[in-house]
Amino acid sequence: MSLFSGNCVELKALDAIASDVYELSINLKNESVNKFNAETLRELKTALSHLPANLKGLLVSSGKETFLAGADITEFLEHFKRPESELRTWIGETQKLFNQIEDLNAPTVCIVAGFALGGGFEYALTCDYRIAASGSKIGLPETKLGIIPGWGGTVRLPRLIGLDPAIEWITSGNQFDAAEAFKLGAIDAIVAPQDLRNAGINLLTQLVQGKLEWKNRKEQKKAKLSLNSTEKTMGFNIMKAGVFAVAGSNYPAPFAAIEAIEKSQNLTRDEALLNEAEQFAKVSKTTQAKALVGTFLADQAVKKKAKGAKSQAKEIKQAAVLGAGIMGGGIAYQSAVSKVPIFLKDIRPEALQHGMKEAAGLLDKQVQRGKATALSMADTLSRITPTLKQEDLMAANYVIEAVTENEKVKISVLKEMEDTLNADAILVSNTSTISITGLASHLKRPEKFCGMHFFNPVPKMPLVEIIRGKQTSPETIATAVQYASMMGKTPIVVNDCPGFLVNRVLFAYFTAFNQLVKEGVDFVRIDKVMEKWGWPMGPAYLLDVVGVDTANHASEVMAKGFPDRMPLQADDSVAILYKANRFGQKNGKGFYTYSVDAKGKPKKEVNPEIYTVLGQDPSKLNTAITDQEITDRLMLPFIFESTRCLEEKIVDEAYELDLAMLTGLGFPPFRGGPMRYAETIGAGTLIEKGTQYSKQFGSLYEVTNGMKEVLSHV
Repeated sequence: MSLFSGNCVELKALDAIASDVYELSINLKNESVNKFNAETLRELKTALSHLPANLKGLLVSSGKETFLAGADITEFLEHFKRPESELRTWIGETQKLFNQIEDLNAPTVCIVAGFALGGGFEYALTCDYRIAASGSKIGLPETKLGIIPGWGGTVRLPRLIGLDPAIEWITSGNQFDAAEAFKLGAIDAIVAPQDLRNAGINLLTQLVQGKLEWKNRKEQKKAKLSLNSTEKTMGFNIMKAGVFAVAGSNYPAPFAAIEAIEKSQNLTRDEALLNEAEQFAKVSKTTQAKALVGTFLADQAVKKKAKGAKSQAKEIKQAAVLGAGIMGGGIAYQSAVSKVPIFLKDIRPEALQHGMKEAAGLLDKQVQRGKATALSMADTLSRITPTLKQEDLMAANYVIEAVTENEKVKISVLKEMEDTLNADAILVSNTSTISITGLASHLKRPEKFCGMHFFNPVPKMPLVEIIRGKQTSPETIATAVQYASMMGKTPIVVNDCPGFLVNRVLFAYFTAFNQLVKEGVDFVRIDKVMEKWGWPMGPAYLLDVVGVDTANHASEVMAKGFPDRMPLQADDSVAILYKANRFGQKNGKGFYTYSVDAKGKPKKEVNPEIYTVLGQDPSKLNTAITDQEITDRLMLPFIFESTRCLEEKIVDEAYELDLAMLTGLGFPPFRGGPMRYAETIGAGTLIEKGTQYSKQFGSLYEVTNGMKEVLSHV
């Protein structure tokens, strides 16, 4: 018998146990996963109102294979626009709703399969007992979105599993497997997925029959937080210091979570929930929360776009990569991991050995970390076939050229490869700068050709730029997008132009950096300022990592494409270092000099001789330019070139551009990408500063009418 049945929630009798025992199930129609949106919460409230006063037991379940992925984040940004007082009220309404489950005068059991994350896990925490299927993932990821748990997570979890592990769970935002959750007491049992429902019914039966205790469990979560003397005197300060060492000052959410718990340690549940709501409302109004939630939504939108392209994509039965260097080996590894067999082709046996060694090394690291077994490693490696023979690749229907970044070499390799392949095969160039339309002009089937720019190192960098040439067909683009998605990458489709999207914007930033160095500003100081601003590394250090020789080549391409904004000048620091054979980490000296530390990683140091190379006197460096001016001088060109790319439709959407910079360059996540950052500053301020600097430094800082239009809508 059903007491209530809606679009999202159902309440029905479990007469097999006893009369007045019910099952509360969430099952969103027309949705692949369960989530708490406004409709679900409304129906949950209605369903709970139908529970009888003489309730004997309640089973909380999901009508889908997975339990609850959490709150519907698409609704968050609209809520965040509300005043803090309204946010506290909004959070408080759901807190009270969840309290109704915990306050029932009857035992409750929650059965969890798949994921119980965020609000989904907070919902499960209201129950007296929780059983999880093996393989389930549980956690409170809110801090990764710049917010904190707001539906009781900071209150119930510490009272359930203890202060230290609860703070680790909440501040890290990580997901934990069922075994870890069971060890700490976050769940009470683990069973095979096929046994989950029966296990829940059996446990609830014992509770209803009075064979197991349940009332004390309710009171434990409603009482004051029980702390030992050490936790009371030192715990919170030590934890804050530990979180600061990891998160730093740019991510306030973990500290807000600790603050909520600390303020509530001597309070009852209902009093503590008020603190939680207050901290949630406060942190939700930060620019970091807006940026991180925006990034999550952007990632979801890009994935949805990629999923939509699947219907147009060709099935990749056999792939191939030309060039067995670090890049080729990385691509082969990613393809093999995604279960797409791939040829690794080179003209030199030693290169093939190196490429296979690269792939094997990456897999071995997975084995050492417990993420793969020796057997699965062997299985993955078996999908990579090294070959010196061109004719072997006739069986491939998707081929990635990854040879040296030289246009003449690429044209020669691509033409020869096209003649080898079947007419329906897709040919792709992994290039960071060379025009896809230009390369396609030398091919017989330009519609079957596109760019696929992987970022180095391939296994670690999420972004893949899919570059559309003027004659590239939709099927070719869709297939490239699908292949990148299968590899676990973030595919962003861009139109062809010098530097495509990421490098075009990056080299506007590098051009501004070169100008500052010419003016005598210490490159070490510039790096420190930009790292403090949020970049993982400053521009000089980044150039050393990219490779000064690579940057010099790219500078030539950018100068041809944008001579007014990014001219090639002999006195630029990159050109000077290139002529001095200072190529960065690859040969141990660039802006910095490099040695190898105990772990075998490059260690940078400042060698005073670099100032002589750059024509600077260390005692007469320019200190008149402020840190804020350094930031403005570098970030304005970054924002303005991004704006131009949107104006010229190099990329379709601002959220795609932001995600590309976040995943391809390491743009500071708490700033949300250049266009989200531009929104924070405001169009008026950007235009005013651009006008000021353009008078002195030219078109790199110029804001056109078209750019003003773009900026006014971000």
